[in-house]
Amino acid sequence: MTIAIHPLTPERWSDFEAVLGPRGGPGGCWCMYWRLPHKEFEAGKGQENRGKLKARVESDLPAPGLLAYVDGRPAGWCALAPRGEYPRLATSRVLKPVDEQPVWSVVCFFIHKDFRKQGLAAALLEAAAEYARQHGATILEGYPIVPRQDEVPSVFAWTGFASTFEKCGFGEAARRSETRPVMRRKLGR
Repeated sequence: MTIAIHPLTPERWSDFEAVLGPRGGPGGCWCMYWRLPHKEFEAGKGQENRGKLKARVESDLPAPGLLAYVDGRPAGWCALAPRGEYPRLATSRVLKPVDEQPVWSVVCFFIHKDFRKQGLAAALLEAAAEYARQHGATILEGYPIVPRQDEVPSVFAWTGFASTFEKCGFGEAARRSETRPVMRRKLGR
């Protein structure tokens, strides 16, 4: 299995659509959940959210995430950006900022069903750390789950698993919920 990971650029948009599927992931999200206020997100489920993320991809900002390919096939997605691009994090009781340090946030993983349970999330997380570092980040933060049972439906695993973050060098920075730590990794320059 050969894994290649690339930033989501306009040229790779159709590959992103192939990973997320025609609905744009669970419930028409198109990876806009953390980027929009609740009402705006709900009203835009589907094509409107798709259009907003596509416009973000076409902007001059760094890519909003990374695409993983397995043997040339689009296989996975990881969303990351400076924390300020995700205003809903600031309003979350559980995921509010730990401190005033500038961080980049990894907020979502989506692995195509054909490629799950093969270590792709860890590969994406390692690539996310390098991508954030290349764009000036000194800390990468994530919000994974600590499952209460062995099997977790994929729809509930979209922020990743704490065990994957731990394997990739992240440590717990805060825990305001039994199942949702805030995890961080310092990035060397």
